[in-house]
Amino acid sequence: MGPDAYRTAGLAEALASLGHGVIDIGNVAPDRVEVAPPRNGVIHELALNVGWTAALMRTAREQATNGFPIFMGGDHALSLGSVAGMAAYAKDVGRPLFVLWLDAHSDFHTPDSTTTGNLHGTPLGYVTGREGFDAFPSLPATVPVSQVGMIGLRSVDPEERAALEDGDATLVDMRMIDEIGIARPLSEFLEKVQSANGLLHVSLDVDFLDPAAAPAVGTTVPGGATVREAHLAMEMLSDSGLVASLDLVELNPSLDERGRTAALMVELAASLMGRRVFDRPTPRGL
Repeated sequence: MGPDAYRTAGLAEALASLGHGVIDIGNVAPDRVEVAPPRNGVIHELALNVGWTAALMRTAREQATNGFPIFMGGDHALSLGSVAGMAAYAKDVGRPLFVLWLDAHSDFHTPDSTTTGNLHGTPLGYVTGREGFDAFPSLPATVPVSQVGMIGLRSVDPEERAALEDGDATLVDMRMIDEIGIARPLSEFLEKVQSANGLLHVSLDVDFLDPAAAPAVGTTVPGGATVREAHLAMEMLSDSGLVASLDLVELNPSLDERGRTAALMVELAASLMGRRVFDRPTPRGL
């Protein structure tokens, strides 16, 4: 239901109003695949997730040649394919891919390490080349951990924490944001991307935001980013000119309140694509 909720909330219209040409290629369908039973018996829907990953990887690589792809969906497992496809495209054009993960969770598990069996907790593990993804498509290109920035963290499992301690990802939890704000660590990460002449993929999870502002997600974690912090991040990303693709994920319309989470995500996407909050006068009566 996620993609249609974004359509209903006016994503295409918001981007068109900014002067962007918008082409909706419709919903991607997963490939039909057969896989061996997972070693970890708690894994949910392995074959379906592998099929989605293959289809989305192919679609991302193809559509990146046409412009700025936006991947809309519910489950963050879609990023297994979108990020892998964008990494392949970046390799095709001879540039490194960086990933900015705006999320309460690090999603750095593998199919072997997850205790919930939910593969939306594994995308960054997959695209960075961790072991355990035997059933998934081989990666045309991996994303080095040093080229990953995670901002908004406040729920990281012990297994993920231990694995991340071995790398040099940019890790920004909500305490750091409380202490120094979101602008400084984001600016420092963007400087890394620019100095490497990199392409940047942004993956925006609804639970990056505080659930008081964005309730339509099944993985709520209190204490998330405020609406203003999120808009600032989007405006900085827009100013950088580095972003090449975007995920809008973990939207569950059945949990929304009259569509306000979908509307907020559309507003944030518009900010990333050039709209400024101060460009829009506050409606009378508010």
